[in-house]
Amino acid sequence: MITIAFSRGRLLKEATYIFNKAGYNINNILKNTRKLIFEYPDVGIKAMVVRPTDVPAYVEYGAADCGIVGKDTLLEERYDLYEPLDLKIGKCKLIVAAPNGYKPDSSKSLRVATKYPTIANDYFSKKGINVEIVKLYGSVELAPIVGLSDVIVDLTASGETLKKNKLESINVISNITARLVVNRVSMKVKSKEIKEFIDKLKKVRPD
Repeated sequence: MITIAFSRGRLLKEATYIFNKAGYNINNILKNTRKLIFEYPDVGIKAMVVRPTDVPAYVEYGAADCGIVGKDTLLEERYDLYEPLDLKIGKCKLIVAAPNGYKPDSSKSLRVATKYPTIANDYFSKKGINVEIVKLYGSVELAPIVGLSDVIVDLTASGETLKKNKLESINVISNITARLVVNRVSMKVKSKEIKEFIDKLKKVRPD
């Protein structure tokens, strides 16, 4: 069987939908939120449900043959993985956002709150902007409201959370989608099965 690490949360629902379209009926993965491993011997799949940021580690170290994870996670950390397919699901944008009407002050370094310190550092460094990074793990939108940061670097899908917190996008760093990643050894050992699997997903992914 091919073992696949799925990201829990919103991406799991979208991934389940395209898997079903590809002939892999894994609907029950959405019904039991406490169960972590699901086996589907009739279609040759074992599924693991893990935190999105953990998916690449499970795949790189061989606990899973393949994984489904957002491109943001892959950009933030450096992993030794194949990335053969953009699944075109989980669409969102990685942005710089600031309070409405924000005006930058070039006389001081920019304080940036984010879950993505590597991406933020790289982005502002290329622009020649000195930054101080504040690493946060949640509620990043709160940081500029309470004066913890000048701006944030975060994901947005609809922009509704930004609006509710009187923030606006001032730059788009990258368009983000979910990617299929594959363990390098698995790609050799299970080459036929994985290539067939990739072909099936490629045919049913959104435009």
